[in-house]
Amino acid sequence: MTPILEVRNLDIALPRGAGRTLAIDGLNLSVAKGEILCLVGESGSGKSMIAFSAMGLLPDGVHISAGEIRLNGEKISAAPEARMRELRCKHIGMIFQEPMTALNPVMRCGDQIEEVLRFHTSLDRSSRRARVRAMIERVGLSDPARMLRAYPHQLSGGQRQRIMIAMALILEPKLLIADEPTTALDVTTQAQILQLIRDLQQEHQTGVLFITHDFGVVSEIADRVAVLNQGKLVELGDRDAVLETPRDPYTKMLISAVPDYRTTHRNRDPQAPVALRTENLGKQYGRRFFSQGDPVIAAQAVSLQVRRGETLGLVGESGSGKSTVARCVARLIDPTAGRILLGEQDISRLSERQLWPIRPKVQIIFQDPYRSLNPRQTVGASLIEGPLNYGVTRQKAIERITTLLQLVRVEVDALERYPHQFSGGQRQRLCIARALAMQPELLIADEAVSALDVSVQAQVLELLVSVRERFDLAMLFITHDLRVAATLCDDVAVMSAGQVVEFGAAGQVLENPQHPYSRKLFEAAPGRSFRPMTTHDRVRADHQIQPNIN
Repeated sequence: MTPILEVRNLDIALPRGAGRTLAIDGLNLSVAKGEILCLVGESGSGKSMIAFSAMGLLPDGVHISAGEIRLNGEKISAAPEARMRELRCKHIGMIFQEPMTALNPVMRCGDQIEEVLRFHTSLDRSSRRARVRAMIERVGLSDPARMLRAYPHQLSGGQRQRIMIAMALILEPKLLIADEPTTALDVTTQAQILQLIRDLQQEHQTGVLFITHDFGVVSEIADRVAVLNQGKLVELGDRDAVLETPRDPYTKMLISAVPDYRTTHRNRDPQAPVALRTENLGKQYGRRFFSQGDPVIAAQAVSLQVRRGETLGLVGESGSGKSTVARCVARLIDPTAGRILLGEQDISRLSERQLWPIRPKVQIIFQDPYRSLNPRQTVGASLIEGPLNYGVTRQKAIERITTLLQLVRVEVDALERYPHQFSGGQRQRLCIARALAMQPELLIADEAVSALDVSVQAQVLELLVSVRERFDLAMLFITHDLRVAATLCDDVAVMSAGQVVEFGAAGQVLENPQHPYSRKLFEAAPGRSFRPMTTHDRVRADHQIQPNIN
């Protein structure tokens, strides 16, 4: 039987100065009808290049230099743009990683889905709208009428991703390419999206090329797995064979870097000073001008505590109030109720002038390091800016930053470079160094590792542990990844609808949750049955190949 997608001896050439000559080097793989092939590898391995080449969307300066791509037997790697426009959506659908950037911000979601039908079918407007509405219901979006009228910014991340899936599947393509579609989603939304893709794939016998770096997702959804390293296919096989008995050292390294759901127990000092305590913390947003409805309660009666040298994990779905609590603690937004105590000082009602000497004590590492670094400033200028603002001399600030760069394992010559010249993992390390430059007592990490490859994620988690111990920091760690919470956190607070529904030691909460919401949340986590390699295998894999931290 002819595969839906067939890649033969494919080379994709990069422009000069890209770091290597080929993005893809001699690739051979195929996707059969009704099959889900998971393509895994680190950033820069070439995964997305394969997707873009199949869609005819390679960026300027990048081109196919050898080999071919066939769709249902038709050679499309050299097809003219007019033919590719005919194939897109109708025969090949694609779900992009970040729907907020893939969707048009000034078009209603219903119009964006309908646009696909308008360009590729002869249906009248009434028939198109009926089909769009049916597809919105099919992908599990409630209140279809509201979804048709909504703009992308009015929807949650999971809802936007479902809109993207509806656009990709509205014409029932034979091949679906999903490029990291669940990376930034919470576990329950992840589970729903994965089940949706599986259901639609089985219903229409669609071939799916699923790109991901999450081995939990791979264990849930894959039929076969292809592992890519620096543009070369290093392993290809059935899911169970690749996950349970990987052959290639690189595959072993990736799997060994996956954190386990089992918690790490360590000795804690019950007499350590309390760095942060919140008492009945609340945040309410009033109605917007001319808007209807009641005020929004983002956080309500939140009481937490974290001691020096310990990490408190905040877990929950999108919209549960995790980031609201963190921003209140950092006084980036003003709480409307309760108290926030740093040590013994209540900072919940302090003015901006009163907060000035306290600001260095609380520092944040954000989810997207690229957006939190000034693209117009060198890294050195960004890193010393905080200390300079608080009276440290330039020489002392540079000395402090130089020491911290060694700690986070970034070359000292990085000071003269700009953020775009670093990988995602390196940028996150720089953001950690910038936060530490202020010598904080409390470090807040808001989804700081969710978008990183598993090997880079493992290194950043290890770095955070060493930083916590070296500087005796208290850490508030916000995450939707329960494996990460089990690896790093001493205590865990589960949030739902702005409230803490369960709080306790990480082992107790993650391994034996008591609240129904906690149980529902943990049961939805992908790959709970997948156990990474043993410690012995992990050490052996580390000796065989070093992770690519670029």
